[in-house]
Amino acid sequence: MQEKYGCKGKMLYFSFVDLEKAFDRVPREVTRWALRKAGVDDWLVKAVMVMNEGAQTVVTTTEGDSKAFNVKVGLHQGSVLSPLLFVIVMEIISREQAGLRLELLYADDLILMAESGEVYVIR
Repeated sequence: MQEKYGCKGKMLYFSFVDLEKAFDRVPREVTRWALRKAGVDDWLVKAVMVMNEGAQTVVTTTEGDSKAFNVKVGLHQGSVLSPLLFVIVMEIISREQAGLRLELLYADDLILMAESGEVYVIR
């Protein structure tokens, strides 16, 4: 792609994103927003959000387990629903990006390409 644009005298901007830890960092409100934008019925959005309420975890070390603490961000690790929720979030964010020309998603890596270096912020 870069060579094609270079031959035409055009600039192409790249952004490389590693999504390896993304499950752990998807804000719950972003999940709610994406589900609504995707046209998911409100009752189902509420059901998904209720599943995350009161989520707790512990940390296991050689010294023993920590006390349980609340997890307020991220998708449940090991849940069969989490990959689908993540794909929905990424799809909706992708649709909302104005001026984006191409995106390539491979495994846990994302490459965003655009003809402009202008930065867009999702609110």
